[in-house]
Amino acid sequence: MKRRLRRLVGSASRLAVQLAGRAFVRGSRVSDAVAVCGQLAARGRTATIGYFNAQGESPRAVADASLAALQALDGGPSSRATYLSIKAPALRYDTALVGEIVDRARELRVGVHFDSHAVADADATFDVIAASRGRAQGAVDPTRWTLGGTLPGRWRRSLDDAERAIELGLRVRVVKGQWLDPSAPDLDPRVGFMALIDRLAGRAREVAVASHDAPLAREAVRRLQRAGTPVELELLRGLPSRAALKIARELGVAVRVYVPFGVSWVPYALDHVQNHPYVALWALRDATIDRFVTPPLLGQMRAD
Repeated sequence: MKRRLRRLVGSASRLAVQLAGRAFVRGSRVSDAVAVCGQLAARGRTATIGYFNAQGESPRAVADASLAALQALDGGPSSRATYLSIKAPALRYDTALVGEIVDRARELRVGVHFDSHAVADADATFDVIAASRGRAQGAVDPTRWTLGGTLPGRWRRSLDDAERAIELGLRVRVVKGQWLDPSAPDLDPRVGFMALIDRLAGRAREVAVASHDAPLAREAVRRLQRAGTPVELELLRGLPSRAALKIARELGVAVRVYVPFGVSWVPYALDHVQNHPYVALWALRDATIDRFVTPPLLGQMRAD
C-alpha cells in the first residue's frame, strides 16, 4: 500500500513539474535564460541568472558557463539590471576562477551573487566572497555594482553571518534554506527567516526577500520597509508565484526572478517537488488554472 502511494505521489509530482514547466521552464541553454531575462525586463521585472552544474562537472566548465552567461547578457535590454548567481562549491572555491567571473562582471556592471549550500560550505563561501570584495574594492562605483550573498533562516549560524554580510556591504538574499543545520535540526526556518530580517533591517545595504510563502514575504517586506532598508521580492522561476506577486503589488516592491539554466535544473526541480509534495499540488493548481481557466494570463505567467 505504501509503495503504491509513493508511486502515485511520484507520478503526480512528475505531472505537476511537466505542466508547470510548460509555463515556467524554457530550457537548459544560456540563450533560453537570457531570453527570459529580456521578457522580464519588458514587464518591469529584473532577474538573476544562475548556472546549475552537472555532478562531476569541472570547475573550469562551471566558470565558463557563468562567463558565457555574462557574454550573452552584454548589451542586452536586461544586462544592467540582471545579477549573476554563482555557486562557490561548484567552482571548488577557486579564487582565480571566481576572480575571472567577478572581473568580467564588473566590466559589464553586472552584479555577482553567491548562492548558499550546505552549512559545511558556508565558511569557505564567505572567504571567497571576502576575497572578491577585496578584489573589487575601489575599482568600481558601489552604487552601480553589487556583490551579494545568501543567508538561510534554517541555520543557527546565519545571524552571525548576517553581521559579516553587513560588514562586507553585501546585498543579502534571505531564504528559508534547503539544507538542514546539523547543530539545530529542529530550528523553524520561518522563525529563523524573520530573525534574519530583524537583524538586517535598517543595517543591510539591500535585502532580497526570497520566498514564495506569501504571508512570510509580506511581513518581511513590511519590516524592512519600516526600517528604510531597500528591499525587493525574489522568486524562483519554476515555482508558482501568483500569491507572492500579489504581495509585491500590494506593498509596491520590485520583483526579481531567479532564472536557472543548465542540465541539472529540471532534475533539481523534480527532486524538490518529490521531496515537498505540497509544492506539486501548488504547481499543478497554478499551471491548470492558467491553462484551462484564464488563457489570456498564460503569456504573462510564462515570464513570472
